[in-house]
Amino acid sequence: MTNGTSETVRCVWDLGATLGEGPVWDARDGSVWFVDIEAPAIHRYGVADGARASFAPPWRVTAIWPRAAGGFVAHGEAGFALIDPTAGRYELIHVTEPDRPRNRSNDGKIDAAGRFWSGTMDDAKIEATGALYRLDRDRRVTRVDDGYRITNGPAFSPDGRTMYHSDTLRRTVYAFDVAADGRVSNKRAFRRFGDETVGNPDGMNVDSEGCLWIAFWGGWCVRRYAPDGALLGERRVPAMQVTSLAFAGARLDRMFVTSAAADLERAGEHALAGGLFEIVDPGATGLAMPAYAG
Repeated sequence: MTNGTSETVRCVWDLGATLGEGPVWDARDGSVWFVDIEAPAIHRYGVADGARASFAPPWRVTAIWPRAAGGFVAHGEAGFALIDPTAGRYELIHVTEPDRPRNRSNDGKIDAAGRFWSGTMDDAKIEATGALYRLDRDRRVTRVDDGYRITNGPAFSPDGRTMYHSDTLRRTVYAFDVAADGRVSNKRAFRRFGDETVGNPDGMNVDSEGCLWIAFWGGWCVRRYAPDGALLGERRVPAMQVTSLAFAGARLDRMFVTSAAADLERAGEHALAGGLFEIVDPGATGLAMPAYAG
């Protein structure tokens, strides 16, 4: 493993994020937005010109998604929020787990119906106290699954009928059936990763062909899986702790990948830990998803 760039991947922002996460394409300003959970920070990278900006939220923000009314919907360490980093606005609208004070929020994503889904986890990464929640367009919050150690994802099939969601420390990605009203059922293991697979499944995204791309913490890569769970390919990244990925650009044919420098010395093979990377010509395009309407 080399720590430089290559013809297939390049480090576009060597920012050394402690826990870079949650990249999302925002067509409104042509940027990839992502968070550094532990800084805490919210970052913006201009896809066309490489322009960079960083914002300091008042609390840890773990997942964001563009909001139709402007700014973003977010999951922060205490709960769901409406935020506008450029204006310095951070409004908490729902405390997710007042009965679980040792938990914090984690990864999240929108579905095709405009509902925002995000999970929680034990901040100490020990107990299975994490859960998955759905924030509807009317801002109603529903707990849809429970008993996770570290929630990551989710991601949705092109028809919106299947949701993928991972428990990183259990090394398992689950699949659910999703009804039109957002109810989930038929939870099953989409893929369990044994000792033959390097790394634990972290953030993920689905491409326009319905294949699931998974970032692997500890795996130096993202991998692409068919809807039946078969491994289709792997793209190496010069960072060990790969956390998530997003399709970006006007045609959603560019891929950006976040990583984490937590507990690593940024030297030698880990010199680019915590960087934002672009996988050049990923060979797939992403799905156009709506803004949050609430």
